[in-house]
Amino acid sequence: MLQMENKIRVGIIGGAGYTGGELIRILINHPNVEITFVNSKSSAGKAVHTVHHDLLGETDLLFSDYLSNDIDVLFLCVGHGDATKFLSENEVAEQVKIIDLSQDFRLNANATFGNRQFVYGLVEYNRKNIIEAKNIANPGCFATAIQLGLLPLTNSIGLYRYECFTSGITGSTGAGQSLTPTSHFSWRANNIQAYKVLDHQHIFEIHETLNSNAPWGTANIKFVPYRGDFTRGIYITTAIHNGGEFDNAINLYKDFYKDCPFVTISDTPIDLKQVVNTNKCLIYMEFTENDLIIHSVIDNLLKGASGQAVQNMNLLFGLNETTGLKLKANYF
Repeated sequence: MLQMENKIRVGIIGGAGYTGGELIRILINHPNVEITFVNSKSSAGKAVHTVHHDLLGETDLLFSDYLSNDIDVLFLCVGHGDATKFLSENEVAEQVKIIDLSQDFRLNANATFGNRQFVYGLVEYNRKNIIEAKNIANPGCFATAIQLGLLPLTNSIGLYRYECFTSGITGSTGAGQSLTPTSHFSWRANNIQAYKVLDHQHIFEIHETLNSNAPWGTANIKFVPYRGDFTRGIYITTAIHNGGEFDNAINLYKDFYKDCPFVTISDTPIDLKQVVNTNKCLIYMEFTENDLIIHSVIDNLLKGASGQAVQNMNLLFGLNETTGLKLKANYF
């Protein structure tokens, strides 16, 4: 691995939101990073800890209202559509690498912006291309959890012969920090709701990944997402008809992920508390006479967003991908 003589100079756009806060929490303790600025239109001039209250005593950073090109990498922690708008309105120096956490550049059809080519940042699928890239489109949170649960099957005809029925429940932080009727405590508490049934935006990047090198045809993922009454985490369950193609699935999964430090195949049932506040993905499989059931869990703000973004940054700059990300769940 490349030994960093100088620290990676980081700029953050959209630092007052959930993903921006998580990114700051990781990077202030990253041994190879120096945060140069944290930009926030709504909080410029304020101390970072006045928005992210848990950072009181952890950092003296202030939110800024400027963009500096005296950095090595720029993180865009902005809403969907806002990354394109930001890059259209601001000149980012060519040598500055960009890691975008919105959905603007995830699909192949949208991966080019001016002279910048964005590479899809699902490390376990695209590690080689990420290492050689200059710009990263960070995957969506649901997309990450679903894809990690299905990637080992992309060389199996069964994934493409049968429909996959997937359901997933996410915490309220998945909706962002701005209040909406369904993110208020009074609505979320003791409540669950399906939304964007079979029409969630992440399904497009899921299909693009699963079908990119498929020799068998086109995968058909039927996805129903749910809003849960907890703050963070995603629990995914996928059911596929087992026509005999998946008899060796457990060994297949363990071999596929043997060099992936953040993905673990569990021999026992999994739960959200095992991954919340970590960059991990846990996967557990069950078999019935006719079906293969795959469960996968991640923290939507870490492996589903800011943690994965730092994992990508580590690879871009020749670091071990686990640097700064050896986080442990708070189980109780």
